[in-house]
Amino acid sequence: MTIIITAFERSPDGGKGLARDTRVRWALEEVGQPYEVRLVSFRAMKEPAHLRLHPFGQIPTYEEGDLVLFETGAIVLHLAQRHTGLLPDDANARARAITWMFAAVNTVEPPILDLVIAKFQEGDKPWARERLPLVEDRIRHRLLQLSARLGSGEWLDGGFSAGDLMMVSVLLRLRPSGILDEFPALAAYVARGEARPAYQRAFAAQWAVNAAGSQAGNAT
Repeated sequence: MTIIITAFERSPDGGKGLARDTRVRWALEEVGQPYEVRLVSFRAMKEPAHLRLHPFGQIPTYEEGDLVLFETGAIVLHLAQRHTGLLPDDANARARAITWMFAAVNTVEPPILDLVIAKFQEGDKPWARERLPLVEDRIRHRLLQLSARLGSGEWLDGGFSAGDLMMVSVLLRLRPSGILDEFPALAAYVARGEARPAYQRAFAAQWAVNAAGSQAGNAT
């Protein structure tokens, strides 16, 4: 059965790997599964056809025969459990890797998303200047804890796993802010993730879509 995922017709980040479909593309590349992409416009994301796949009108979605999934954590976990390459064989190590997946999206990502909101959606509010340092401090607190846990390790728990894939994907959102550079061990950790051939293929695929969209826009 052909795997089909949805992605932005034109990503808000211009194809820099920050859109969440990159996480799913990366996971598919890591486990060696071919897939097709159905591009969705912002308007189409809110229409009934897409809402049947994703009730909150977001991307990505995942279709494989009769199976339809949304939420990147759930999709990556499904792929990791069904195919080799993203979870260890040892049961306890698998459980720890899954724990890191949840930590990435439930503990580390929320304050990072708050920073995006504070800068781009609330930046014109009269209280934004006071709120922004508080948001940044919450991020630094989490990164300090994460950096201490990583220590001098290459990955979070032994070899590369789905936990690292999700954590690197989350931390990449911090790069434009410069906060990640304050934590050299984490910056190097993210760079190791980006250097993986599977990530490079996923990034190139998303970049190509957005580059093609830009060229089409310039031609009209």
